[in-house]
Amino acid sequence: MKKILSIIALTFSFTSNSQVLNIDREGSEDTLPKKFKAYLGFSFSSDKQKKNLIDFSNSTELNYFLPKKYVALFLAKTDLALNGTTINENNGYFQFRIRDNDSRKVSPDFFVQYQWNGIQGLADRRLCGLNARFKFLEKRKSDLYIGLGAFYEIENWNPFISSYAYSNGQIQQKVNREMFRLNISVKHALKITENIDFSGISFLQFPINKNFEKPRWFYDSKLNFNINKYITLNLHYEHNLDLYRALPIESYYYSFTTGIQIKL
Repeated sequence: MKKILSIIALTFSFTSNSQVLNIDREGSEDTLPKKFKAYLGFSFSSDKQKKNLIDFSNSTELNYFLPKKYVALFLAKTDLALNGTTINENNGYFQFRIRDNDSRKVSPDFFVQYQWNGIQGLADRRLCGLNARFKFLEKRKSDLYIGLGAFYEIENWNPFISSYAYSNGQIQQKVNREMFRLNISVKHALKITENIDFSGISFLQFPINKNFEKPRWFYDSKLNFNINKYITLNLHYEHNLDLYRALPIESYYYSFTTGIQIKL
């Protein structure tokens, strides 16, 4: 079991949709080579008020190292909040990708993703794409990778979901749309000191249609403080700017969370 689950991390934090990978941190490598690594996180709370208030969060990162220095990645994140039988929050995603393990100057990066966000009215988003991944910098304490590619996405928006938070009296209706998007990604990481490292990833996605000038920009970053070899304090920031919303909701959101990661 220890050979299969080389790292199990229990992360207690507020909800987020982090796509900053543990495998991309600087200075986080294990001294022993392994075929498989897993990072698991969850939190659960339950309060008895007039009704039971339940909050559940789960995150998973699985890294399977393939021959010729490629890696298969599976990411999952789910957040669920219930007030009795009423769903107040339900969002998350599942992602699978195959890419180079930071060894080539130019390499393919294939990915598929399924996503949902009840608060914003996103019933589901399915996408599949391919990037060309370029290595601009790879040093012992820092790196910089830039990706350029495209993906095809199918979205179903539903303002009648129970957790939808923008029922403001306007007449709204379901929206289904499909489109190609140009995708530009930037991944950077820096080991600041022996016990502090930073990593971040940015996605800039342009709709390939008449609304090309209305992109979606997602930025995700994490600052890690290693207290000792077992405990790490995380500071996580992310934002989402989308100028091409299907429903009349805010175009900009951000989140700042903290957490503790325990390595066993």
